[in-house]
Amino acid sequence: MKDYKSYSQVRKDLQEGVTNCVALVAYYCERINASKTNAFLEVFESSAMESAKLVDQKIAAGTAGKLAGMVIALKDNICYKGHKVSGSSKILEGFESIYNSTVVEKLLAADAIIIGRVNCDEFAMGGSNENSAYGDVKNPIQLDRVPGGSSGGSAAAVAEGLCLAALGSDTGGSIRQPASYCGIVGYKPTYGRVSRHGLLAYASSFDQIGPLTHNVEDSALILEVISGMDEYDSTMSDIEVPNFSNLINSDTSKKYKIGYIKDCFDMTGLDGEIKSFTENFIKELSSEGHDVKGIDFPLLEYMIPNYYVLTTAEASSNLARYDGAHFGFRSPDAKDIDSTYVTSRSQGFGPEVKRRIMLGTFVLSAGYFDAYYTKGLKVRRLIKEKTEELFKEYDYILMPTAPTTAFKLGENSDDPITMYLQDIFTVHANLAGVPAISLPLGSHSNGMPFGLQFMAAKNKDADLLNFTSNLMNRES
Repeated sequence: MKDYKSYSQVRKDLQEGVTNCVALVAYYCERINASKTNAFLEVFESSAMESAKLVDQKIAAGTAGKLAGMVIALKDNICYKGHKVSGSSKILEGFESIYNSTVVEKLLAADAIIIGRVNCDEFAMGGSNENSAYGDVKNPIQLDRVPGGSSGGSAAAVAEGLCLAALGSDTGGSIRQPASYCGIVGYKPTYGRVSRHGLLAYASSFDQIGPLTHNVEDSALILEVISGMDEYDSTMSDIEVPNFSNLINSDTSKKYKIGYIKDCFDMTGLDGEIKSFTENFIKELSSEGHDVKGIDFPLLEYMIPNYYVLTTAEASSNLARYDGAHFGFRSPDAKDIDSTYVTSRSQGFGPEVKRRIMLGTFVLSAGYFDAYYTKGLKVRRLIKEKTEELFKEYDYILMPTAPTTAFKLGENSDDPITMYLQDIFTVHANLAGVPAISLPLGSHSNGMPFGLQFMAAKNKDADLLNFTSNLMNRES
């Protein structure tokens, strides 16, 4: 069996009878069973095989959907009816979803095959995938390094060839940062482009589901399928979904105005090789005729604190539903209603989740609400307005995806500030609600890949995908 790197290759071989969906599922199951990365928490072998047989019949009949034969994994915070979902947390141990998330409904309708659920940082809180209740995920390139997070299992699974693509969720970089660490493409759509219905919420005004793939074309196709209005998500955009896959690789000769935030290159902790590579890439873009200029963004230093004030506040509210009384884990030490809440949440949540719940509860508390949460909302508005101003002048904004390559397992576990600063370049897109993509363009002397990130204006997903697919094809 080929080690497929694009859906176009899969589709071609399926149509020509070189392989079939049943064989593909069997191949991926075999690879998953042999993997040492701990990317998969569960393989849906039975339901995947059933889907594969049905899709093979549709291909033979000429009625197959857009994603027929695409084997895809789900981050363990996306609901799939009749299958377990836990957010990689003990608090949802044994819980089985009673409905499909909207993205799963759309994937299945397009004849994608869902192979299983993949590990992540607990409730998507973390940047290394070391916060899962079910063990660390290892980077498939070097097993002693992290894959990034929180969608580390999704990134590792794609990079290792355990599936063709995966869905992750991005609250402050949780798709793009692990994509950078694992050397693949990670795409965060415009906020409101993809329904959050059926996504275990971390911070509802930040969370967005998106694809992790080997190339931009596959990300565009998946986004085309999972985007669009949904009556179950009131934050959805009513803008018509374009045919993203048909709009990419066009206008290859067009030149763009690209900005880069100058202060990013003076940030403490930015790896020297990543800095040099980014600067050289900027020179390359300029030499090719693009108008590339350094820009000032005076709010850069406020992004991380602003992000953590607002997201922890939302997490404190969203995670209140996991109480040990209604579903999921209940502590065996519970004796009455008070001890049920206290012991179940104390034992069910991991240290990082408890840290963020306490931070969020603090910033929402009486006496601190205006000083932190209300002020945080005002700062976010300023960031959003300043970003919108930039996109009136520039087509795209370029910066590194992450300040470093994947670090060693356990290296930063006792330093939450260092961990939080891994998001320094990615939180911008979530605070502003704009689309962003990480492209696997760099290679470090330590043997690890790293990505460059491009952002575009709100709802300019099609333009961003077209531009970056041209960049990737140019590089190849």
